Amino acid sequence: MGLSIGIVGLPNVGKSTLFNALTKAQNAESANYPFCTIEPNKAVVPVPDPRLAKLVELVNSQKLIQATVDFIDIAGLVKGASQGEGLGNQFLANIRECDAILHVVRCFENDDVIHVDGSVDPIRDIEVIDTELILADLQAVERKAERLSKQLRADKRLAPQLDLLQRLTAHLNTGKPASEMEELKSDLGAELRKDLLLITFKPVIFGMNVDEVALAEDNHFVTKVRELATARGACAVKISARIEEELVGLTPEEAQEFLASYGVSESGLDMVIRTGYEMLGLCSYFTAGPKEVRAWTIRQGCKAPQGAGVIHTDFERGFIRAEVIAYDDYVKHSTEAKCRAAGVLRVEGKEYVLKDGDVVHFLFNV
Repeated sequence: MGLSIGIVGLPNVGKSTLFNALTKAQNAESANYPFCTIEPNKAVVPVPDPRLAKLVELVNSQKLIQATVDFIDIAGLVKGASQGEGLGNQFLANIRECDAILHVVRCFENDDVIHVDGSVDPIRDIEVIDTELILADLQAVERKAERLSKQLRADKRLAPQLDLLQRLTAHLNTGKPASEMEELKSDLGAELRKDLLLITFKPVIFGMNVDEVALAEDNHFVTKVRELATARGACAVKISARIEEELVGLTPEEAQEFLASYGVSESGLDMVIRTGYEMLGLCSYFTAGPKEVRAWTIRQGCKAPQGAGVIHTDFERGFIRAEVIAYDDYVKHSTEAKCRAAGVLRVEGKEYVLKDGDVVHFLFNV
C-alpha cells in the first residue's frame, strides 16, 4: 500500500519548481508562463524515516528500502477547466485517482513571476480551484444520477442511491465540497464515493509557497490560508519551492545546516509527506535482516495477517503468527537475540493490530 498525492494549483504558483525538487532532477519544465507542464508527471518519493538507518546499523544490513509516496504533478488549472478551458478535463481525471490533494498556493510577492490573474491573493486562488473541482464532481454526479433514473424503472432498489445523488447534487450546487456532506460518510455514501472517486471528498493539504523571509515567520498571506484551512478542517504546510530545489544534492548534515540558516528545522516536503500519512491514517512497520531493512506502509488499525499481505498475498493466506519487537525495544537491546532474552519479543496471532514502528517477522505456510 502506498500514498498518492496529486499536486494542483493555478499556473505559476511554484508547482513545477516543487516537483523538480521532489524528483531531484529538472524533469518538469518550469518556465515562467502558464501551461508549461504538458503532461502529468509522476514522482516516486521516499518517505523520510530516521528509524530505518538506525535499524540498518543495528542489524548490519546490506540495503535500506524506504516506504514511498507517489506525487502526481497536475498541469496548471484555470477558471473554466471543468468545461475544458486551459488543459481541462484530462487532468481532473488524474486527480480522481489520488488519495489526497496538495493544493499549492502562492504566498509571496515577486514582480518577476507573473501571476495568471495579475495579483497575489491566495484565498481567491483557492476559490478558483475549488470551484473547478466542485464543478467536475457535479458533472460526474449528474451523469450517474441520469443513468440511475433510467435503471430505476426496472430496479426500485436503486431509489436510496438516486435520492442520495440528488441531495449531493443540491449540496455541490451551493458551492460546498463533497467532504462537507455528512451523509456521504454512511455505508451508502461510501459506495458512491468509491464509484465516483469524488475529488472534493479527498483530504486537502494547502502547500503555502513562501519566500525565504516567511519560512521562519508567517506573512499575511500565510495567516489567511491557515485561517481558511482551520475553518475547513484541512491542513496547511508552509513550504518554499525554491528552497526545496536548493536542498537537492545536499547531504543530510548540509541540508539541516541550510534549513537552520532560515530558522526552520524540517523540510517543507518532509512535512507534506508526514501530514499526508497522518491525514490518511497511515503508518509503517519494519522488516529487518542482513539482506535488507524495509518499511512497509499500512493503515492504522491493520491486523497482522493483512499487514503480512502487503509483502505478499501468500503471507496473508498462510499466516501462522508474527514475532514482534517494538522499535524502541529493538534499539534499547540492540539485537533480536537480546530482545528475546529480555522478553520484549512477542508472539502475536491473527487479531494483533500492528503498531507504527513494529519490527516484525512473519511465519506462514502455504
